[in-house]
Amino acid sequence: MLVLGIESSCDETAAAVVQDGSHILSNVVFSQIDVHREFGGVVPELASRKHIEVIAPVITQALKQADITPRQVEGIGVTRGPGLIGSLLVGIAAAKGMSLALHRPLCGVNHLHGHLFAIFLERRDIRFPFVGLVVSGGHTSLYHVKGPFEISVIGRTRDDAAGEAFDKVAKLLGLGYPGGAIIEKHAHGVDAAGLQLPRALMNGDSLDFSFSGLKTAVLRQVEEMCGVSRRTERPGSFHPLVSAKMTTDVRNRVRTIAAAFQSAVVDVLVAKGLKAAERYGCGQLVVCGGVAANSALREKMFAESGRRHIETVFPSMPLCTDNAAMIAARADVLLEAGLMDALDFDAKSRW
Repeated sequence: MLVLGIESSCDETAAAVVQDGSHILSNVVFSQIDVHREFGGVVPELASRKHIEVIAPVITQALKQADITPRQVEGIGVTRGPGLIGSLLVGIAAAKGMSLALHRPLCGVNHLHGHLFAIFLERRDIRFPFVGLVVSGGHTSLYHVKGPFEISVIGRTRDDAAGEAFDKVAKLLGLGYPGGAIIEKHAHGVDAAGLQLPRALMNGDSLDFSFSGLKTAVLRQVEEMCGVSRRTERPGSFHPLVSAKMTTDVRNRVRTIAAAFQSAVVDVLVAKGLKAAERYGCGQLVVCGGVAANSALREKMFAESGRRHIETVFPSMPLCTDNAAMIAARADVLLEAGLMDALDFDAKSRW
């Protein structure tokens, strides 16, 4: 089956064509990083406006790269949620219009299930059941994936997602946006063993996550180590405290804080992911989502999982971040099972 996937849950506009759920014929992604960089995070209204502007050209480009006509599309999958409502509605409207015009079946896809199924685009040897760890800007969740239609949440963040914490800490440190790649760059090669930051919910049986306390600890360290204070007249605690024109000494302290923060996040993700795999008796742990592109996370996860005889697998970098190939792959499974949607379904900000 030739499936067109459409993704617009946040700030990437994406379209892809996937054949038989595993062969990527095209995977086009338009990034809005430049649109949101000056704000240090995604502005929902600007994101939805940009989706409206580029959705049609992105779909056209995906079909062209796949060397097919719209009439050759056999099914359509679109992200239904979770995500920003305004952004989701743009992709859903485009998908519904194409479904109606082409008389093709359509299904709304859970974005997080899409991340879990991205691995099947590159690894056909993944077997059910497995544990999936989805780590992104909006979500940090653990799943027990018993089968294609048996996916249950076994752990989730109680406050901020890991990717959101990266963005807020990068903004606090005056490093810019997006936070994940920038913090990884500044933390590279830095020994932060002398600065211990909290790792929440590490004791006990809980598989949940919490990163709000870690962010607050970083705020206190920035104030202490860099000699700055939070400006109480500004709303929110995570406006930039460190100037981009910092001295060499302050820059080194910022790098130490960045490395200590990244280490704390990685430690929690590795510990929780492997604990879940062991608890549910799964020999494979699939780690996906935008934060899964972090090299420090990959390195430590591979090392620790090897010691515990658990195989950890990551999608390639382009399939970690938001993309439409993963939506098409998940849609293929749903459509083959006859699980199509009527054209009156709504977007879901939470799922």
